[in-house]
Amino acid sequence: MKILYFHQHFSTPKGSAGTRSYEMARRLVKRGHSVTMVCGSYGGGHTGLEQPFENGRRRGDVNGIDVIEFDLAYSNAAGFASRTMTFMRYALRCIGLVLSEPADLVFATTTPLTAGIPGIAARWFTRKTFVFEVRDLWPELPKAMGVIRNPLILWAMGALEWMSYRSAHRLIGLAPGMVEGIARRGIPEPRIAMIPNGCDLDIFGTASEPWRPQGVEKGDLLAVFAGTHGMANGLDAVLDAAAELRKRGRDDIKILLIGQGKLKPSLQERAAREGLDNVVFGDPVSKTRLSGLMAATDIGLQILADVPAFYYGTSPNKFFDYIAAGLPVLNNYPGWVAGLIEENGCGFAVPPRDPKAFADALEKAAADRAALKEMGKRGHRLAETTFARDRLADQFVDWLEKAQADRR
Repeated sequence: MKILYFHQHFSTPKGSAGTRSYEMARRLVKRGHSVTMVCGSYGGGHTGLEQPFENGRRRGDVNGIDVIEFDLAYSNAAGFASRTMTFMRYALRCIGLVLSEPADLVFATTTPLTAGIPGIAARWFTRKTFVFEVRDLWPELPKAMGVIRNPLILWAMGALEWMSYRSAHRLIGLAPGMVEGIARRGIPEPRIAMIPNGCDLDIFGTASEPWRPQGVEKGDLLAVFAGTHGMANGLDAVLDAAAELRKRGRDDIKILLIGQGKLKPSLQERAAREGLDNVVFGDPVSKTRLSGLMAATDIGLQILADVPAFYYGTSPNKFFDYIAAGLPVLNNYPGWVAGLIEENGCGFAVPPRDPKAFADALEKAAADRAALKEMGKRGHRLAETTFARDRLADQFVDWLEKAQADRR
C-alpha cells in the first residue's frame, strides 16, 4: 500500500534527533510498501535532503523513503507564538498533500498535536485509512507543567486531541500512560496498541570508536545525559547533584550534558556561577557519533522534571539508547521507566528532588565498576529481548497492515 507519513520532526541517524520515524518507514519499505515522509526542518534533525528548496519545499529519495521537506524551520528555543505558527503552517500544508497525493493510508505522529490535523482531513474528506501515533499526552502535559494556562487554548487542544483520536481508525501509544489516556477518551481498547520507542542495536550495539570530551580523564566516572535541555527535562536536578558531589570532594565523577534546548544557556550560567567544574556541556552529535561517546561512558542519565503526568506517560528515546549501548541507567522519577530499571536490575532509580540520593547513586556506581558493568549487561539483554527495533517495527507494520485490511 501507499502510505503518507506525517512527522514534522523527522530525522535520519545523521541528525541528533530521535529516529523512530526513519526506522519505522524503512521497515515499511522493506515489507514492500511505498512511503512518502512529510516533514519540516528541525534544528537537531537531518532529513537526508541537501538540494535547495523550491517554492518552499524539496523532495527526494532517502534510503528508499520518498521525503518531502517543507521549508519550515523549527527550534525548541523559539517562543510559544512562533512555534505555534510553525506547527499550524505545517499542518495546513499537509492538508494540501492529503488532497493531492495518492495514498491508501495516512499515518501521523506527534509531537506536535497539530500533526493530527492532516489525518482528520484524510479521514473525513478523502475517506483514507488514518492511523494516529501519540508520543505525548496533550493537553495534560503542558497543563501539568504550567506551560499553558489559558483556558481557551487548553480547551482547543483538548478538542483537537478528541477529534484526532475519534477520527483515527487505529491508534498507537508509546507508553502505558498514553494508552490509558487514549482509552479515557472513549476509544475502544482493541483499536489501541502500545509500541514503545526501541533500541537501535545496529547503531549502539556494535563497536564504535570510543571518545570522551575534553576535561574528562580516563579514570573518571562519566555520567551522560544526551537530550533536550528544556523545561520538561528538569536538568537543574543534575546540577543539584553535581553541587552535592562537589561538597563531598568527588572530582573524579564527571557529568556530561550533551544536546541543545531553551534552558541550556541558563544551565551553563548556573554551573559557571557555582563553580561546578564537574559538569561539562557538549553540542548535539549524530547518532553514530553518540554511539562512540556511549562506548566510553559509564552510566546514562534519564532525567525528567517531577511532573506526575510523566511517570507513565513518556517513552524516552535516551533510555533506549543507553540500554542498547549496554549502559546502566540512573533515573530520577517514579513510574514506568523506574519500574523497568528496578525489575531488570539495570541501574538506579532515585526519588525526584533528592540531590543527596542522586549523588549517592553516582558514588555507588564509582565504587563498584564491576557491578556497574553487570547492570549494563542486564540492560543490554533487556534491549535485545524486549525493545529491539526490529521486533517493535514488525509490530508497527503489522498494526498498519491490519488497519488497512479492516477498512477493506
